[in-house]
Amino acid sequence: MNRHFIFLLSCILLWSYTSPTIALANDKPSEEEIIQQRMTYFVQFGELLIPWHFLAAIDQYERNLQSVRKDIPKRDGIIAIQFSDEYWSGALNPIKEDTSPETISYFGGMGLDGNGDGIASPADDADVIFSMANFLSKFGTTDEDFKLALWDYYGSEEAVNQIFTISTMYRHFKTTELDAHTFPIPTNYDYSYRGTWGDNRGWGGRRIHEGTDIFASYGTPVVSTSYGVVEIKGWNQFGGWRIGIRDNHNSYHYYAHLGSYHKDIEVGDIVEPGTVLGYVGSSGYGKEGTSGKFPPHLHYGIYKFNGRTEWAFDPYPSLLQWERLAKKAKAKQ
Repeated sequence: MNRHFIFLLSCILLWSYTSPTIALANDKPSEEEIIQQRMTYFVQFGELLIPWHFLAAIDQYERNLQSVRKDIPKRDGIIAIQFSDEYWSGALNPIKEDTSPETISYFGGMGLDGNGDGIASPADDADVIFSMANFLSKFGTTDEDFKLALWDYYGSEEAVNQIFTISTMYRHFKTTELDAHTFPIPTNYDYSYRGTWGDNRGWGGRRIHEGTDIFASYGTPVVSTSYGVVEIKGWNQFGGWRIGIRDNHNSYHYYAHLGSYHKDIEVGDIVEPGTVLGYVGSSGYGKEGTSGKFPPHLHYGIYKFNGRTEWAFDPYPSLLQWERLAKKAKAKQ
């Protein structure tokens, strides 16, 4: 069937929808209501054009950036996706905040009227999500098409990889609610830890400790603290046998000094809180296979990507919270 005809049909069907609304409580929606409406947008627009998890992944990526970047304003709405004036209205459009679908189209802008009110407004969630869906549909609906569209829009390999990872998780779990966490060592094992962020490290050159050391016996299971996709598995001279997992918040979870891996864990695997990744060891500080230069422990670190750079932050406060939650859940069993 002709793609232009499909798109026209999609527009007609879309305009026949009633835009989702939130039942407000004291004029302020709950987080649950916001999530429900956001998913309604993804499913409604996704069914007409492209897979819903493509749209949801871009929206989450944009939300992640807005939460850590001071130079990017937070969009006021259910949807976090936002276009520059040039993208929305057209680079040569003399009216930078144009909301007329006709003149936006004339100047090659991306902005569209997603709810049939005759206005293409970047402040309207329906218009924004429909415009992004239309942009993606021009490339196709496969994973490779999606990657090409992301590269065309963001021009960044890191952005493409981050968004595709989020999309992979959303498709697998069939939800965007992937914020649960747990402690990286099962709480029925013996272990100890304290805040070691910023401590000096000398091996391999002067540097600081970017993480938390959790001491435990050899062979103690190490589990994923989050939902995510295994991005790296293998040897690192500092971390020894390590695993890196990327979650849906642009965070990279680093598990180092392992003695061995779980036999079923491979790069590209999708994990969830509690998935066994490997076992505590003392590997690292040398060529591949080096072990025993320090007591057995897990080095756990978290790194955040902001669209430009990636930096480490102290995981200790999060570990304290996740430990309490894990012990509470264990007590209920």
